[in-house]
Amino acid sequence: MKLKIIDAVFSVCKVADYSQVDLNAPFSFIGKTDEENSLVCRVEDVPSNAMIRDDGWKAFRIEGALDFSLIGILSEISGLLAENKIGIFAVSTYNTDYILTKEENFEKALDVLSKAGYEIQR
Repeated sequence: MKLKIIDAVFSVCKVADYSQVDLNAPFSFIGKTDEENSLVCRVEDVPSNAMIRDDGWKAFRIEGALDFSLIGILSEISGLLAENKIGIFAVSTYNTDYILTKEENFEKALDVLSKAGYEIQR
């Protein structure tokens, strides 16, 4: 399976509302619940109404559209990283999954996954 590195540094944020989110930015992951408004975006795209933010995340995605019948892909990747004490923040879209790790763990994560047989595309 191929993993494609995303050339950006991300922020995980909690925003007051989505009025200042640039939905035309290359990456904007929005999550809304009855308790919060969350946003994952490139650091340079964090809106001024962010109430709290955690910068310094790097990401890769599983290449290609994943069929909904495929089971355990995210579980396998997260398990391998957890075994190596690497925390993740995962975002799923209709087509695929994005896995974020803190910058200081990113190369180690890629090394672990490469040794497990994943093809890393830079």
